[in-house]
Amino acid sequence: MRRRLGVLDAVVIGLGSMIGAGVFVALGPAAEVAGSGLLLALALAAVVAYCNATSSARLAARYPLSGGTYVYGRERLGDFWGYVAGWAFVVGKTASCAAMALTVGAYLWPGQERAVAVAAVVALTAVNCAGVQKSARLTRVIVAVVLAVLAAVTIAALTSSGADGARVRIGSDADASGVIRSAGLLFFAFAGYARIATLGEEVRDPARTIPRAIPIALGITLAVYALVAGAALAVLGPGGLADATAPLADAVRASGADWLVPVVRVGAAVAALGSLLALILGVSRTTLAMARDRHLPPALAAVHPRFGVPHRAELAVGAVVAVLAATTDVRGAIGFSSFGVLAYYAVANASAWTLTPGEGRPNRLVPAVGLTGCAVLAFALPLGTVISGVAVLVLGAAVFGLRKGRRSRSSR
Repeated sequence: MRRRLGVLDAVVIGLGSMIGAGVFVALGPAAEVAGSGLLLALALAAVVAYCNATSSARLAARYPLSGGTYVYGRERLGDFWGYVAGWAFVVGKTASCAAMALTVGAYLWPGQERAVAVAAVVALTAVNCAGVQKSARLTRVIVAVVLAVLAAVTIAALTSSGADGARVRIGSDADASGVIRSAGLLFFAFAGYARIATLGEEVRDPARTIPRAIPIALGITLAVYALVAGAALAVLGPGGLADATAPLADAVRASGADWLVPVVRVGAAVAALGSLLALILGVSRTTLAMARDRHLPPALAAVHPRFGVPHRAELAVGAVVAVLAATTDVRGAIGFSSFGVLAYYAVANASAWTLTPGEGRPNRLVPAVGLTGCAVLAFALPLGTVISGVAVLVLGAAVFGLRKGRRSRSSR
């Protein structure tokens, strides 16, 4: 595929993936679990995300190919671990796509969210099939709109008479288990930097661009999350934030800025559209890489001769997401996605551990903390989510074993 994306394009794609997911979707469920420890949970999720981002950046510079950790695991740990990473990513992020599509529908047309979600998936799949540069340009516009809306919400909340700094402080309701569970849910909001690594074949000078773009996108996102979460806590408190179905809309109402509510609704829909656009982009590239290795149907490995995109993989991903958007639940998708993505990054950190100093290995503490953090956060998620996540990974491993056995018998 053609290398067209620079540092700014890569940063914007990462921002479009992360900011849309976190502020408008994960903040409420995370506050319900962590209580007044929400900002502490945000910091914990950010530490794990930083380790994962650093490991991913070093690996992406070494292996600038489509597929992200699927490629890194295959090259550093063997075919099985690469397959597990790819399987976890495709399944988990397909669930994320459905969650983002439903978020668009819930904000734009409550009561008809599933129809709107399916329409959004179809439209954005068509944009992605038209070429990655068009996707990057659209994402720039989306990120600019979302950041402007979030700035307005934060200013309105922090300057209102209802804001109380005492609500931001960590109280007795915060405990270690709740903070860890909340961090696992908030990790869903930081996972967008993977989209940068999965575009390895479409980034100019990947050895320089990817290691620069990933930490920049992550740092900007963390700053935005901290400001918005702090502002929402100041006017709603932990309990009000946990009970809110639309936390930022409720925050501006509590601030006395009712005129901002429709702006927030539009901003939330635009943010979710940006996240959905980049998610479809990333999942289709991992699907392409797995199809090239025949872990998925080889027909999905085709690249369009004119637009230079894996059009069949994008159409297949779009079709699956449309079906899920018509049948699934938003909150359940968040936990399931978090488990799959944490498994994905566990393989990334294990792969980074095997790099040599000459290959750009990070400080050994980084992949060690990242791997440990991924395991802890994944198994701290709700029990039903953990059981379903483990079951899906076991199913993927079984499929890999069956395919390998069949190939071995055929070669003999």
